[in-house]
Amino acid sequence: MSSGQRLGSALRAVTDSLLNKINSDGHWTGELSSSALSTATAVIALAQLQSSERASVDGELLRAGVCWLVENQNPDGGWGDTILSQSNISTTALCWAAFGASGSDNVYPERIRRAQAWLELACGASGAGWLQVLAEAIRSRYGKDRTFSVPILMACTLSGRLGPRGWAEVPALPFELAALPHRLFGIMRMPVVSYALPALIAIGQVIHHFAPPRNPFLRWVRSSLRARTLKVLRTLQPPNGGFLEATPLTSFVLMSLAAMGEGSGPVAQLAADFLRASVRADGSWPIDSNLATWVSTLAVQSLSWQPEALNYERRHDLREWLLEQQYRVEHPYTHAAPGGWAWTNLPGGVPDADDTPGALLALLALGPVDGRARVAGEMGTRWLLGLQNRDGGIPTFCRGWGALPFDRSSPDLTAHTLRAWSAWLPQWTGALRQNVEQAILRGICFLEGVQCPGGGWAPLWFGNEWASDEVNLTYGTSRVLVALRELRGRGFTVPEEMFRRAENVLVGLQLTDGAWGGNSGEEMEPSVEETGLALEALAGSAHIGAVDRGVNWLVKRVEKGNWTEAAPIGFYFAKLWYFEALYPLIYTVGALGAVRRFGAQDEGWDGATKPILGVASDLSVG
Repeated sequence: MSSGQRLGSALRAVTDSLLNKINSDGHWTGELSSSALSTATAVIALAQLQSSERASVDGELLRAGVCWLVENQNPDGGWGDTILSQSNISTTALCWAAFGASGSDNVYPERIRRAQAWLELACGASGAGWLQVLAEAIRSRYGKDRTFSVPILMACTLSGRLGPRGWAEVPALPFELAALPHRLFGIMRMPVVSYALPALIAIGQVIHHFAPPRNPFLRWVRSSLRARTLKVLRTLQPPNGGFLEATPLTSFVLMSLAAMGEGSGPVAQLAADFLRASVRADGSWPIDSNLATWVSTLAVQSLSWQPEALNYERRHDLREWLLEQQYRVEHPYTHAAPGGWAWTNLPGGVPDADDTPGALLALLALGPVDGRARVAGEMGTRWLLGLQNRDGGIPTFCRGWGALPFDRSSPDLTAHTLRAWSAWLPQWTGALRQNVEQAILRGICFLEGVQCPGGGWAPLWFGNEWASDEVNLTYGTSRVLVALRELRGRGFTVPEEMFRRAENVLVGLQLTDGAWGGNSGEEMEPSVEETGLALEALAGSAHIGAVDRGVNWLVKRVEKGNWTEAAPIGFYFAKLWYFEALYPLIYTVGALGAVRRFGAQDEGWDGATKPILGVASDLSVG
């Protein structure tokens, strides 16, 4: 079989596989990996609720959750965020705490011994005082950002793991600030990121309950504002009870409320219902309910290289569903203006600056811009304009917070937004067109300013556990490079040196077997996701040899049937890893589709002398 025939056969197979994942509602749902951290936090929360209500309604859930943790403990005694992840101190500490909270120490004494041994080794201390060293190690992992360090230490304290002085190791959170108008949050330099307001309130209150401040005035202020901030917490909770659809965040809120006697209140009861509804058959919990909107828009974009793949009915259903997901009113959680999209179609989603450009690009790929699509496109475009920071970059949720990593401008979100703005630009005239053009130029300047010395970009929402500093240069650089290529094609000036260095660094990240991991180096494990991302970015470039080697590796994986194996490259809130079952499918379809579309002018990747694409008849997708 020729190179072109093999590529065509692989492309048909991966495209069919992706299309077969469309659900009965006409879109993709995906499947997030089960998470040891999520499972541990859910066990602790339900155990606190059970204790506070002196009931055993959740006893079976607790037993099943602990059993799942037992079965998925790493050989070294620790736990990673996913079943494919290396052990880390945060997840191991929470799993260790879950055994204590559920009263399982005597049932699994050897598991507890191994977990504690791993923690002692990780923090470099044992014997008397080692718990204080552990607490400091957890705080150090997150630096100034208390979004996750404080909840972890709080959960360990509630579980009895940090001893009688446990509350002394848990920094206080100024939950009273939640009583202030939301518009002031950006200038208050909050110790948690914008999406974590429920945790600020609930965890701050439980810390105040057990360890009130010594300052009598501050103690009085916090006590007087408990009821008011609990009302704020209620307004932030979606109808299904799951804050951000996230098991960890919802669990931290629930355990806090239950521990201070609020377990029978409406917020705690709704949160418990969410956990009961989202547990999996094997006893585990994922980090979030689903990424339905995100994976659907990514899938549409990957299929846009072969427009014939989606028939009219599927395009129509996807378009209608996607239009329904746009927020048409101010969001109660972040007070975001109408016009954005969240990562999920479920009520706990929050509009953000990765899913909104993804939805805008998908709408253009799904058909002509009619009146409804134009209105949605304009709302989404203006929503993103309102989010752009003064530095020209795009943050995730809220403009102007900027103090902590997940609120700062990031290159991957900025690149995605620039793609959407430039793609929709022909639709606009007058002041809107001028504003978008100026925003794009500012965005290009931002990307040039944050380009790494080596030529790549470090993304925010994706990483690689095995890379230096866990930074996934392959993801970040490939996403920016795709945006720069499209901007150049639409007449925008992109500094040649900036573009050339980006291509060179991405080629330099290629591993010896032709695949890509998150970075370079012998310790890097290749992944289908990272290889697909890099290939799509380099397709049509002058780096034909690198593309040929990458296609060879990817097509061989398809032919062997192991191309759907997902890797934990997803970076959720606060260094929490995940993998998504659809990512390998989406990025493989996008890569092979782009390679087919752009073609090549050198010898084929199987060593033959014919071009990589062969003839068009070899490559048609049914």
